[in-house]
Amino acid sequence: MGHSKLRRYCAIATSTLLAGTLTIHLPTESTQLRLTIASEASARSSGGRSGGGSFRSSPSRSSPSKSSPSRSSGSSGFNNSPSYQRDRYYNGGGGPVIVPVPVGPGVYNDPYRNNGNNNGNNNGQASTNNSGIGWIVALFFIGVSAIVVFGLVFFVFKAMRNNGGASGTQELDNDIVTVSKIQVALLAEAREIQSELTELSLEVDTDTSEGLLQLVQEAALALLRMPENWSHVLADSQTVKSREDAQALFNKLSIVERSKFSVETLTNVGGRVNKRDGFKPDPEEGPASYIVVTLLVGTAHDKQLFSQIRTQEDLSQALERLASLPSDYLMAFELLWSPQESSDSLTYDELLTEYTEMVQL
Repeated sequence: MGHSKLRRYCAIATSTLLAGTLTIHLPTESTQLRLTIASEASARSSGGRSGGGSFRSSPSRSSPSKSSPSRSSGSSGFNNSPSYQRDRYYNGGGGPVIVPVPVGPGVYNDPYRNNGNNNGNNNGQASTNNSGIGWIVALFFIGVSAIVVFGLVFFVFKAMRNNGGASGTQELDNDIVTVSKIQVALLAEAREIQSELTELSLEVDTDTSEGLLQLVQEAALALLRMPENWSHVLADSQTVKSREDAQALFNKLSIVERSKFSVETLTNVGGRVNKRDGFKPDPEEGPASYIVVTLLVGTAHDKQLFSQIRTQEDLSQALERLASLPSDYLMAFELLWSPQESSDSLTYDELLTEYTEMVQL
């Protein structure tokens, strides 16, 4: 009797232990399985990326000529004088150019008109002296006028170069640069922009400054052609005191945006093209809603390219400015868009989750 009770107690204890084991481990395994399935179902979309450039070297540009646009003031006033052209001579031994003082024509003393007396000679001599002084005074005023005109022309050219060129030269030569970001969310109806940016990235040589400028212009124009599909925007422009800091900031912004992609299905950076096939969007994902295009630009400007963008008009002006960037101001550019695959698009929940800082237009 005692042995049967002992066996029963052992069986109860064993079953209790087995039940506790099943109760502890099975729910954990099923929870991990559900998390894995959920993470795969919420996988982010494909992404495209193209661009190039660097902040480490000065942008290629043709330096404006520093020579004076006109001749020196020493030759501006007297070279055009007939008396100077007629009377000047040059000492062949290397001496200075001697400019004789021009005098007026002599006055003929008519003895019949002046009655041949000394008084007539004196008047003639006075007229001759007065005429010579008059020529000297006239040439003096001509020289002063020429110097004034030359000075005005010089200062006008200098002012024009300061406004349009000298300030630009300073911006190109110093280490102050600007890093700007424009991010636009478009409705899924603008799906053709995906194939347009894909073709553009495959055709453009991003290893050259000309190709990089073309990429900026065409990407900005592609967005400008679809204002009716703009839904959200995020814009920022920062001035950085050194090129090293600008490169670090540019790389940071790029990494943040690229981390939002599940996979980069197309890249063309520095002229190196890479395509990844086999990406398939989740068939059970919510309805297609948005496409996000991001423009990262590094320029030689000493000031911000734009302030906060809140309206479609502000966005249009900012994109137009990017599309009209001077070639020597463009230092680095990167175009990112998601999804890259034309069969894929972002859901409303993905837009809210991954692009939390965007504001609605």
